[in-house]
Amino acid sequence: MEEILTVEGLSKTFTLSRKQQKIERTAARRKTAVDNLSFSAYRGEIFGLLGPNGAGKTTTLRMLATLIRPDSGDALLDGCSVVNSPAEVRGKIGFLTSELKLEDFFTPNYLFDFFSRLHGVDPDTCAQRKAAMFSRFGIDRFAEVKVANLSTGMKQKLSLVISLVHNPEVIIFDEPTNGLDVLTARTVTDYLQELRAEGKTIILSTHIFSLVERLCDRVGVIIDGRLVACGPLAEVCDGLSIEDRFFEMYKEVKGGDE
Repeated sequence: MEEILTVEGLSKTFTLSRKQQKIERTAARRKTAVDNLSFSAYRGEIFGLLGPNGAGKTTTLRMLATLIRPDSGDALLDGCSVVNSPAEVRGKIGFLTSELKLEDFFTPNYLFDFFSRLHGVDPDTCAQRKAAMFSRFGIDRFAEVKVANLSTGMKQKLSLVISLVHNPEVIIFDEPTNGLDVLTARTVTDYLQELRAEGKTIILSTHIFSLVERLCDRVGVIIDGRLVACGPLAEVCDGLSIEDRFFEMYKEVKGGDE
């Protein structure tokens, strides 16, 4: 297998506000969100980062997408450093997060064209991709409807399409089905499998066990910012369901305190 992503000792610490200290129920002013994380992903696979809320999954993906800079460590994506060559990395990835907010005033047509121009996609290629993807996700009927008037599911599908306007080799999804109805969630997960079949590499974070079992070739389990297991799904599960295996690891890390 060809390695396309190498993560080497990524760490990130944040300063907590007083409000955050109360939420976290801690007197500590600093929180280590990601602690010396290392793993690899290979071309043409779906790699899942599995962990509970607050485990450091989103922070990890935001560092891989060059939205925040690690305190230490690095990641090489197709040979490009997220620390030293962030612009090159951005050209190679698509990044989708539930935090992506589309401007209410614009239409799907306008947004697809706008982001295509940002990525240097020529007009003919843009038109071909837009026609294919809008048809695939049922956006074509709403192409001139303002974002403000789209359903939540349609906004999520539009966000997905926009993140892929430049046909990236590596696609990073933070909780890809979070907040979606079952029909839209199935549309998204089916498309992820299609992308893998095309040879794309998909890195996704999730806390949903069934999603990992259905989609992932390999999985990394992250608890309290540390990777506690990583490898092919069957190897990590070791004869158990991923849910049962996760809680075994969780108890080991937490000393039996769930």
